[in-house]
Amino acid sequence: MTSDAERVRALEDRRYAAVVSGDFDAFAALAHPELAYTHSNGELDDLDSYLAKCRSGHYVYHRIDHPVDRIVVTGDTAVVIGEMHSELTVGGVEKTLANRSLAVWVRADGDWRLLAYQPTVLPPGGVHRSGR
Repeated sequence: MTSDAERVRALEDRRYAAVVSGDFDAFAALAHPELAYTHSNGELDDLDSYLAKCRSGHYVYHRIDHPVDRIVVTGDTAVVIGEMHSELTVGGVEKTLANRSLAVWVRADGDWRLLAYQPTVLPPGGVHRSGR
């Protein structure tokens, strides 16, 4: 039997793989209907607006690496603390991102769903982790 943290880690892998492969139905199946998806430039999307941008080709993900530092599970909430490094095209412009990231998953009707995502641009020079 897997722990909640292991399950959420596997779901993180699935959600990133879904957007890289262009399987936005798979991403939608993992997302909570009240998803708040913040981008590293400060823009905020809900589930419908994020999916519309992905499906229209506004966001085209080429590669995503997402190391996880830790997952904290308390009750029916899991917080994933890590990073997100990606190569993507945004509105026709190729970009490389290096972000610290925070993802919030909630258990709803027995299934874990992505409720919120917040990346923050890493400072120049790379990774700055806490005292861990």
